[in-house]
Amino acid sequence: MAYGSPDRIDDVPAYYADIRGGRPISPESLADLVDRYRRLGIEDSNPLNEITEATRAALEEALDLAVYTGMRHWTPRIAEAVEQALEEGAATIVGLVLAPHYSAMSIEAYRGLLVDAIDGRAELRFVERWGADPGFVALLAERIRDRLDGEQAHVVFTAHSLPARILDRGDPYEDELQETSRLIAERAGLGDRWSFSYQSASPTGEPWLEPDILDHLDELAARGLRDVLICPVGFVSDHLEIRWDLDTEAVGKARELGLGLARIEMPNDDPAFIEVLAGLARRAAAVPSAT
Repeated sequence: MAYGSPDRIDDVPAYYADIRGGRPISPESLADLVDRYRRLGIEDSNPLNEITEATRAALEEALDLAVYTGMRHWTPRIAEAVEQALEEGAATIVGLVLAPHYSAMSIEAYRGLLVDAIDGRAELRFVERWGADPGFVALLAERIRDRLDGEQAHVVFTAHSLPARILDRGDPYEDELQETSRLIAERAGLGDRWSFSYQSASPTGEPWLEPDILDHLDELAARGLRDVLICPVGFVSDHLEIRWDLDTEAVGKARELGLGLARIEMPNDDPAFIEVLAGLARRAAAVPSAT
């Protein structure tokens, strides 16, 4: 399962309306989102959806089992994927979200949609979190080492921000992100040359988890650092939050500050990442999980 992304520019209004769930959309916000997709060269096709399909196909081959894509905010929907699986005879469905860290606002929402779609017609085994998976940690640590190539740049781990009120509810999201970052830093041999920040907060009028990556770059520049490598730990593929928020906005901010800024390559459909997903699915299929 994944968040979903519009197939083409003309789909952006409907996609944004789905995300908003009936809440008002300002013309300015819609125009800004359309402009971002257009400036990334997305007119008649969306590379993210192609990456998602390539990931699905590669995982299906690795598992030798049927694998379906279900989107939260676009097609094919999670419910559509469930119906297809049931029509093809599935008695057990493994739910795996392409997001490594649990939050009630993210992973739990996917689980709810999946449970409602299955409606007791198959057994559900759900992967709740996988940010500390050894294979995932090793993969990102290797990407860091390869990108640094002996350089002493400061590494910043990033993930999508969420409203800060989740902390009042005891949500484990922030703790899981910090743990993943620590494990990767240790594996990559970074010592204390790393930090963590959030990105992609929405302008909802309430506080979101901080620090934001743009503010954090200010802090790093003020400390005299000159080279930064970004390692997104909350994302696994190239999409708007990577190509715009990091590759466009963060790169522009770093240029203003005189910082050298790079990021690791995203896992996308890399065979090593497919094997991580395959391991998660195999373990979930072997051991029932609470629904």
